Amino acid sequence: MTRTSTSASPDQNRDAMNEPRGVVSAVLWASGWLAAIVAVAVTAVSASTALKLTGVPDPGPLTTYGLPTLTAIGEFAAAIALGCAVFAAFFVPPQSDHVLDVGGYRAIRIAASSALVWSVCALLLMPLSASEVSGSPLSEAIKPANLLNAYGQVAEVRTWFWTAVFALVGAVIARMVLKWGPTVAVIVFMIFSLMPSALAGHSSSGGNHDIATNSLILHLIGATVWLGGLAAVVVYALASGRWRGLAVRRFSRVAFWCIIVVGLSGVINALVRVPLDQLFSDTYGRLVIAKVAALIVLGALGAWHRRVTIAQLDSAERPSLFVRFGLVELAVFAATFGLAVGLSRTPPPALDTANVSSVENAIGYDIDGPPTFVRFFTDWRFDLIFGLAAIVLAVVYIRGVVRLKRRGDDWPIGRTFAWLLGCLLLLLATSSGLGRYAPAMFSVHMIAHMLMSMMIPVLLVLGGPVTLALRALPPAGRGNPPGPREWIQAGVHSGPSRFLTHPLIAAIMFVGSFYILYLGGLYESVVEYHAAHLLMNLHFLLSGYLFYWLVIGIDPAPRQVKPVAKLGIVLGSLPFHAFFGVALMMTTAVIAENYYRGLNLPWTYNLFDDQRAGGGIAWAAGEIPLVVIMLALLVQWQRSDTRQAKRYDRNAVRDHDAELENYNDMLKELNKRG
Repeated sequence: MTRTSTSASPDQNRDAMNEPRGVVSAVLWASGWLAAIVAVAVTAVSASTALKLTGVPDPGPLTTYGLPTLTAIGEFAAAIALGCAVFAAFFVPPQSDHVLDVGGYRAIRIAASSALVWSVCALLLMPLSASEVSGSPLSEAIKPANLLNAYGQVAEVRTWFWTAVFALVGAVIARMVLKWGPTVAVIVFMIFSLMPSALAGHSSSGGNHDIATNSLILHLIGATVWLGGLAAVVVYALASGRWRGLAVRRFSRVAFWCIIVVGLSGVINALVRVPLDQLFSDTYGRLVIAKVAALIVLGALGAWHRRVTIAQLDSAERPSLFVRFGLVELAVFAATFGLAVGLSRTPPPALDTANVSSVENAIGYDIDGPPTFVRFFTDWRFDLIFGLAAIVLAVVYIRGVVRLKRRGDDWPIGRTFAWLLGCLLLLLATSSGLGRYAPAMFSVHMIAHMLMSMMIPVLLVLGGPVTLALRALPPAGRGNPPGPREWIQAGVHSGPSRFLTHPLIAAIMFVGSFYILYLGGLYESVVEYHAAHLLMNLHFLLSGYLFYWLVIGIDPAPRQVKPVAKLGIVLGSLPFHAFFGVALMMTTAVIAENYYRGLNLPWTYNLFDDQRAGGGIAWAAGEIPLVVIMLALLVQWQRSDTRQAKRYDRNAVRDHDAELENYNDMLKELNKRG
């Protein structure tokens, strides 16, 4: 494949020729090794304590210090890959033909190389993890037979394997990217590569592990985007990139929210793992304090950049001031990353697990009694992923409506009501007593499932968020770099959107997943994992939204479907949903019986009756959305007829009803012939 450069400007060519590649490589590698050195130093402080707590033999210094070294280099490379992919997608504009400009092209190539480094490090960490867990030397753990056995027995080995797979896929896509659109796929796979590590480690076990894991997911994503974005804009400014002022301003806005996410999620995760009275007396607690101090320093450096150096970028021939302080900030960030890796290798304070119940050990928290209507609305446990998403979606939507009102434009109150009600139901389904009991009882899980896939997507679609965004966001204007409005338009009309909104694909994703998940045995295999519940909720929301976007969506869509066809899609899909509920009620075996019995809930109930109740809920849940869909389709049908009638009347006024006159003349001619 060859890169098109017909629309590259002289300034862009100058960027390509003057880019100091050796300096860039030296900066990135030096930062990665700084993170590794700090990680090794922190590990050296706690290595003996960790071995004593695990009770396994010393695997040797190659394993003890190789693990933090490769972890730090690999995670630093993952941050560079993710940050450069975000930079190429959103911080610098592509050319007019959607081919990446020179700055974006260089960034995505750095992302490809960094993702490959991350994948190689993850593969090397597999035998090192097996060596650490077994206490055997690395020379034994690296043997193929031992490594294959370790994959089936050691969770860390599987974690690094899937990390390597996701990172390798991201590297391959990044190496093939020439246009703007596929850079989003690189971002997705690089985020996937972070998830195995986020779902393992200290946060995945013990009490409150649901909060600890969710906070760690937010922490990792925020920190990697922050660090990787910083490295990308510093390298771009070092090369005197044409759009350096725009890129840094866009990164500054992203970094502001990353600071908030990283800070709050880090505090929550630390409070779950370290009692307040051990913050200064325990090694783990002191490392947490050091990490917080480093984040404060990074936040202060970022604020100083916003005040002083960003304005200098556009006026200086070479942005030396921003680059100098950016390199300092990058070095502090690399050291902080190494500190975080060392913290993950340090055992947290031993917590009292004598009174931890089986249900708390399985789902992260205790349940006091059987579910009641009152407990559904009073026994809350905030979901840091979906509960936070519900609040953010509501706030962003209201902000868009307020922007329209201030401009003097109207926005239908019904759409606002539908969107906010959908956000409220999302909050209730995941953070109220309903979300609290969902992992423990199949019937309650099915209520949450039906809300997430059947009711919440309908309300969100009726809110018309894409239309609101396109009206509230200002257009970039001819010749200006594309912004959020143009990104949304490109995403709506992209190839993946057209594929996912094909009626057959949308229907299979929406209804077919019910059969695969519950009747195909998948649910029983994954129900005990917190990651599975996160993925299920995400799938329910996205598949439901795509389906209802196609059949009742008022937003612009990549496929235009007539109301009659929409009605056919609904009537053809919902019977399969009803049959699923009936099939679930008629099953003769309890789904995930071992899991539910192992919870040892403090009350007794019949698992089979609870499952039949869940099937009845699934069967009946399609009625309310069906009514809403029918009403929406009737309204759309009536409005379509009204628009067509008005268009006909306007044409008749404009041409003095020429079409009717021609028709009458034709009838007269036929009458004469007769």
